[in-house]
Amino acid sequence: MRGTTGVAAAVLVAVAATSAGCGSGDGGASASGPPRSGGTLTFAVGSDAGCVDPQQVGSNDTVYSVRQLVDSLTDQDPSTGKIVPWLAQSWKVSSDARTFTFRLRPGVTFSDGTPLNASVVKANFDAIPKLGPLGILAEGYLSGYAGTTVVDDLTAKVAFEQPNAQFLQATATHSLGLVAGSSTRKTPQQRCSQGVVGSGPFTLARYAQNQEIALTRRKGYAWGSSLWKKQGEAYLDRVVFKVLPESGVRTGGLQSGQVDAIGSVGRADEAALKAAGVRLLARANPGIVFGLSPNNARSPLNDEKVRQAISLAIDRAQVADTVFPSGTRPATSLLAHTTPGYTDLGPLLAHDPAKATALLENDGWKTGADGIRQKNGAKLHLTATWFANAATNQPALELVQQQLKAVGVQLDLKQLPIAQLVQVQQSGDFDLLWGNITRADPDILRTWFSTSLANFYHLPKTGLDGLLNEEAAAADAAKRSSVVARAQQDIVRHNYTVPVVELQTELGAAKKVHDLNFDASSRIQLHDTWIG
Repeated sequence: MRGTTGVAAAVLVAVAATSAGCGSGDGGASASGPPRSGGTLTFAVGSDAGCVDPQQVGSNDTVYSVRQLVDSLTDQDPSTGKIVPWLAQSWKVSSDARTFTFRLRPGVTFSDGTPLNASVVKANFDAIPKLGPLGILAEGYLSGYAGTTVVDDLTAKVAFEQPNAQFLQATATHSLGLVAGSSTRKTPQQRCSQGVVGSGPFTLARYAQNQEIALTRRKGYAWGSSLWKKQGEAYLDRVVFKVLPESGVRTGGLQSGQVDAIGSVGRADEAALKAAGVRLLARANPGIVFGLSPNNARSPLNDEKVRQAISLAIDRAQVADTVFPSGTRPATSLLAHTTPGYTDLGPLLAHDPAKATALLENDGWKTGADGIRQKNGAKLHLTATWFANAATNQPALELVQQQLKAVGVQLDLKQLPIAQLVQVQQSGDFDLLWGNITRADPDILRTWFSTSLANFYHLPKTGLDGLLNEEAAAADAAKRSSVVARAQQDIVRHNYTVPVVELQTELGAAKKVHDLNFDASSRIQLHDTWIG
C-alpha cells in the first residue's frame, strides 16, 4: 500500500501543495563539473510488486522504475502543485468540470515507433476500466468516465458523466501514463509480466521478478516534461533496480559502492550513511498517511468505541521519532500536510491511554488475568497485516503493538509480500491493514473511502458518501477545500481509519549521483539524473 499514487488539484486553479525540503544534499551537487552522459545507475529497493505496468502499480519501490517508461499528458510542479505541460501542450476544462480537451504535442512516438495521437489517448482511457483489481488507482481517477472523442489527430476530448474536479491532476500521475496501442490490447496479466511500450525516456530491458528491473535509455527521446532541466535524451545509459529485501544489505551495498542509491532509508541507518559520505534526500509524501485501516464490518472493529480506543492508545510522536527518518511528522489528519486541502485535526488524534482504557471499560471490555481485555468470552485480539515494502513497517508496528498492549489490546502482526496487497484488500479477510496511499490531491479520500467505489475497508453507507461526491464535483477551489475539510473530520471522528505517521520518503545516494529528484508525489524522476 505504500505509495500508491497521487491525485488532483482543483481543476481551474493551481493547488499549493507545500513540499518538504531535502535532507542533507540536494540531489545534484555541481562539484564534478557540468552534467555528463553515460553510465549505469544501480538503485536498490526493498520489494517488487510483481508487475511492470505503470497503470497497475502503486508501491513506491516499483513505481520508481516503471515511472521512467511512460510520459503523462501533464506534470505537476512539486514546489507549487501547479499542473504544467508534458505530452499535452495545452488543455481546456469545461465550467462544470465534466469535459477536458487536450491538445497533444506533435512528433511524439512510442518506443515501438508508433505515434502518439488522440486515438491512442482514447485507447488508453477506454482500456483502463478493464484492467481489473491491480488498476484500482487508475480506474478511480476515471470514475464516471463517459468516453474520449477524437476531435482531430492531435486533439482528444475526455468526458465524464458527472463533474470530476480531480481529473486534471490525475493526468500528471504515473497511473495515467500513456502506453502504445499494442499495450492497450494486451491482457492485464500480459502487461504485468511482459511490461508495456511507453514513450518515456527509458525502455524496459529486463524484468526478473523479485530480482531486478533493468532499463535502457530511449534513443531519440525529445518530448520531456516542461519541468525538466535537460531537453532531449536522458543522461544515463542504463538503470538497474535491484530488489534487496534486507535494509542492512541495501545500506551496506551503498556504503561499499556496490549500489549507487537506495530507497526506504530508516532512522537507524542515517548516521552510518552520513559517515560514509552518502547524501540523504527526503520529501514528505502527500496523500493518506501511514496508519491502521480497520475492516469496519468485522467484529469487534465494527464497534466505533473499539476503533476510537485504538486511536487514543497510539503515541504517534513516539512512533515518528523512534522509527522513521529524521524530520518525519506524526499524523495530524488522515491526509499528510503536503496534500492540498489538508486540515489539522491534531486534537482528535491525541495520545490519551487513560481515555482509551475508560472507553473500553465502559464498553464492557474487562481486563483478564493475562492483561488482555475480554467481552462475552472473546478476547480483544486483533491482527495487523503488513507488507514487506518498507524497512520502517515492522519496527513501527512492533511499537504500536506495545502501545496497544498497555491498554489491554492484543495485536498480532502478519507479514505478506506486497504482491498480495490487492488480493487481501479484495478478500476482506483482515482485521487491520497497515499502509499509506500517495497522491497529491485530496480526492484520494473518495478513491479509498467512498462506499460506491472499492470500499476495501467496508465502511457503512453514511453521509460521508455525499461529502466525497460533492468534493469531486467542486470546481471552485474554496468550496472544494471546505468539503474536503468536512470529509477529513468525518473519517477521523468515526475512526474509519487510524492515522499514525506521515510517510517521509528518504533516499540515500552516493556522491557521484547528481540530480536525483523527487516529483510532486515524492517518487523519483531519472531523466535529469547523471553520474560523475
